[in-house]
Amino acid sequence: MLDQVMKALGYTFRDEALLRRALTHPSMGKNDNQRLEFLGDAVLQYLMSDKLYQAHPNEREGALTHRRQLMVCEAALSPIAQRLGLGEALIMDKGEELTGGREKPSVLCDTMEAVLAAVYLDGGMEAARGVVERCWPGEDEVARPLQDAKGALQEVLQRDGGESPTYEITGQSGPPHNPVFEAVVYWNGKLLAKGEGKTKKAAEQAAALLALKQVK
Repeated sequence: MLDQVMKALGYTFRDEALLRRALTHPSMGKNDNQRLEFLGDAVLQYLMSDKLYQAHPNEREGALTHRRQLMVCEAALSPIAQRLGLGEALIMDKGEELTGGREKPSVLCDTMEAVLAAVYLDGGMEAARGVVERCWPGEDEVARPLQDAKGALQEVLQRDGGESPTYEITGQSGPPHNPVFEAVVYWNGKLLAKGEGKTKKAAEQAAALLALKQVK
């Protein structure tokens, strides 16, 4: 199974124990992939920030942040992990497997980050960059289905029978011909995120997109 994952990644590990640990679900207890997931999140944030910085020289920080969120959120990472066969390769206990652990988007997302961290530790940042270049779809392919961030957020929050998120327009600034709206999104009475947009709908979508990362 490790050979299949390495083939899908286009990267051969010198230390296969790193890859094995990246594929070890927390249900297995000791030596799981949570520490690697922590590191992989930071590696991916850096690589995607660098990629977008180079690709969009005229965009400001806010727009770049928006693009990055689309590329690194759970809704983007879980399909990538699925295509690479990470769900099938996961090492997990029977209980987790019987409850659909191999298909859970949150599990797939965490595993993808852990595997990226393992590549980084095994071969350095350029090896990790290579995996991202080979395995991530283009911006348009990722971003287009995620533009409905409200739908994606609702799906994540209701996955285990939770309540739907609620939105509220909390402010408006700028001249009448060019307004900027501020929206907030709540879930179970808790404020998840704030967002801004040129329309009320756009502000809600921006808030939902930021909330996706918060609830990952």
